[in-house]
Amino acid sequence: MFVREIKIPTGNIKVKGAEKKETQFARLGIANVGSLLCHYPRERDDRRFSIPLKDFYKNTDGKVCNRFLVIAQEWFEGRAKRLLKIHIQDETGRAVLKCFENRKYLEHVLPVGKYFFLTGKFSYKDGELQSSNFENPEVDIATETDNSVNTEDGTKKFGNGKSFGIIYPIYPLTAGLSNIELIKIMKKALQQYANAIEDELPKSIIQKHRLFTKAQSLCAIHFPQSPTALEKAIQTLSYEELFFMEMLVGMRAQERKKLVDTNIKTNDTLTNGELSPLQRQLIERMTFSLTEGQQAAIKEINTDLEKSYSMSRLLQGDVGSGKTLVSFLAAVKVKEKGAQTVIMAPTELLSRQHAENAAKLLEPIGIRVAFLTGNIKSNGRKNLLSALKNGDIDLVLGTHALFSSGVVYKRLSLVVIDEQHRFGVTQRQAILSKGENCDLLMMSATPIPRTLALTVFGDMDISVIKDMPPGRKPIQTHLARLSNIKNVYNSVRFELEAGHQAYFVYPLIESNEDSNLKDAVSTADYLAKEIFPNFTCALIHSKVPDDEKQTIMENFRLGAVQILIATSVVEVGVDVPNATCIVVEQAERFGLSALHQLRGRVGRGNSPSYCFLVYSDGVKDDGKQRLMVMLKNNDGFIIAEEDFKLRGPGQIAGTEQSGNFSLGIANPISDVKILEHARRDAFAILENDPELNSEDNKVIKQVLQRASPFSY
Repeated sequence: MFVREIKIPTGNIKVKGAEKKETQFARLGIANVGSLLCHYPRERDDRRFSIPLKDFYKNTDGKVCNRFLVIAQEWFEGRAKRLLKIHIQDETGRAVLKCFENRKYLEHVLPVGKYFFLTGKFSYKDGELQSSNFENPEVDIATETDNSVNTEDGTKKFGNGKSFGIIYPIYPLTAGLSNIELIKIMKKALQQYANAIEDELPKSIIQKHRLFTKAQSLCAIHFPQSPTALEKAIQTLSYEELFFMEMLVGMRAQERKKLVDTNIKTNDTLTNGELSPLQRQLIERMTFSLTEGQQAAIKEINTDLEKSYSMSRLLQGDVGSGKTLVSFLAAVKVKEKGAQTVIMAPTELLSRQHAENAAKLLEPIGIRVAFLTGNIKSNGRKNLLSALKNGDIDLVLGTHALFSSGVVYKRLSLVVIDEQHRFGVTQRQAILSKGENCDLLMMSATPIPRTLALTVFGDMDISVIKDMPPGRKPIQTHLARLSNIKNVYNSVRFELEAGHQAYFVYPLIESNEDSNLKDAVSTADYLAKEIFPNFTCALIHSKVPDDEKQTIMENFRLGAVQILIATSVVEVGVDVPNATCIVVEQAERFGLSALHQLRGRVGRGNSPSYCFLVYSDGVKDDGKQRLMVMLKNNDGFIIAEEDFKLRGPGQIAGTEQSGNFSLGIANPISDVKILEHARRDAFAILENDPELNSEDNKVIKQVLQRASPFSY
């Protein structure tokens, strides 16, 4: 993280007490004073105010923080080892500190007759108020008269001490380094170096948002004088991290706009995104109308395809919103320019379906379509590759085989990546390298949470299809315990008897001795023989040979198979309008995005459709919470946001995405407002001063030169 390279003396940490902790610091990633000061507390304990024994129950963790007198000590034999009981009292009552034998040094730290300030978690147990396994040596010596100070609101506030009377920092530690030791070293480091710390944000930004200076922020993040000061320090440091992240995102966008495809794009053909003749011809042949969202997305993509620099656009749309048709229309426009398009999908099932639909729609208007996967036989593959190389194919659809070493394109101009989250950065670059400065359109049926849209995809333009094709009815979602599965079977049977079809989805392919999860193979036999003997069942999963898989799917589409039993392999690429039921067993084992995708397998026709999420009887609260999100929401965008909140930000952007940068203190979920402000500021600066040559922006350039893969 580049903020670890604070512009202060680096090299060995020349702070008293630190010279003997080099090994421990190395394990924590601390190499110099800058990285030491950026080793922030993981939590804090407010020890400014007295919490007497009588008030322990007012805190959920039973916290007590007060001045105590040690009145007695005794050793006794516990169940497994000897225990030391230290009896203490304050002005409100008595309690016991229970310490295991390996904490016997506390016998000398807390001698009888002495006063101490200490804190701990207390509860009633064995008829007494006690702190079990007390191991906190962080105590301040007190006197009989050294008590807390009364404040105006009636609380008692300690005077500043070593560990009390302050907002006490608690750091991430490692073996051989205690919190007390690190606090001492951190105080010394701030005393020695705080005045030498230079700001990394421009003065205009600091003044605009009324932020702390860098020195003020670091002092307050470690040893705040008040909660207000701590909050402002966190705000400043979070803004700084997110600001420089967005600067890197903006720089990526700048670099992309320098990549000009002069062979294909010409500014004299600008039409402001209007439909091309061949696009109009395709739309006129269709038996349905485009939604407003599709029309808007096509116009935005057409506009990009006419610009002098390469397109980089993310097309978001819920399951069934018609994104694939938009990509076909983009391929039509590229064909009119005499260039080629590839549409890459993560599975052969999905790519084959796209290819079949493309052939039906596009070949009648003169678009030459091909399908390429790793399973294409040698003779057919040779001819196909020759046609691609000679430019005899306008649109090729397939899987990872599209960027294999033997595949050469004559004039690849547009790369479309469907289900983009299934592909890594390396795979994306591999297919883009097959052309020269190709336009990139990534599609996602898993809506991107706003935070990710501002970070990982922040340099891309984004189109959103919010509406659905007319006639689609909302899918009714039901939750059911595994013990009530018979009721679900009855509901599915009713739909089957009405002439409809159903999916059953399971987390495993085959049973596993180390898992209690249900599997598709054994359950398929049970469903076919015991539950639905009068209906045709079929089983599909990733281990089924591709030819057999294709036959099964075709039979399901044609209605020859009424029940399809599967794993999450059917999450994408299955479009059967007559299927009105999907049952996902042990649904708590699936992510929200996967559940939303699976639910999208039904509701594709005009009949009411149902999704049954069956959960284990012993499911935990967090599992129920996730399933409740599915029950209450059909909107994939809302589900994506909730999923992101439940999972947390994780690694928002690795080095592949944003240069040498990772977040240290900012939380993109809770700090999304700060993120938006930081993005606006960063992009405004880059727009007005792309080279960062102004006096106020020179500090930004200096920071980015230490962190960014781009040079100035």
